[in-house]
Amino acid sequence: MVNERMLLVKLSTQELVLAAMFTALMCIVTMLVRIFQPIVVLPFSLQPFIMLLAACILSPRAASLSMLAYLGLGLIGMPVFSVPPCGGPAYILLPSFGFILGFPLAAWVQSKLIRKTNLLNFIIAGIVGVLIYYAIGLPYMYVILNFYLGQAINVMSLIKIGFLPFITFDLIKIAIASFLAVQLIMKLDLHREF
Repeated sequence: MVNERMLLVKLSTQELVLAAMFTALMCIVTMLVRIFQPIVVLPFSLQPFIMLLAACILSPRAASLSMLAYLGLGLIGMPVFSVPPCGGPAYILLPSFGFILGFPLAAWVQSKLIRKTNLLNFIIAGIVGVLIYYAIGLPYMYVILNFYLGQAINVMSLIKIGFLPFITFDLIKIAIASFLAVQLIMKLDLHREF
């Protein structure tokens, strides 16, 4: 409890507002993608894009807080997650929950790695952020599939279903989020806290 208070005390009003804005943005795009998901053939999510953008624009504390707030909203029952059940504690039993669980750490590390507000720095930090949520999400998916759902799956099959279909899109999201972050920081004269 003391650490949470210290985290909030260290955040400026601007950081709190931006963190809340990214939490809301994450909720909105997740619900929009959920509405259009039946039309799209490949499973697609904009959650990594919002996480990447938040980490580029916000300080490490604020980026991580925005993703923790999103995670908390979903776990208390708000319908902000992408697949049914769209919220509540039962969501932790879905194989894909590990990726959402990785967002706060990925956002913090990615934001922490950014020392200069330039495109190359954002892209490199974004790659690290994506690797972190895969490092959390894939083992989580393996455990849920094998030990909770009873589906015998090996590591190669896990990579085929949880990594290969998504990594190309995630690399594109890194590039777009990095470019957009540079433009937003310049045009809005945002002063990113390191």
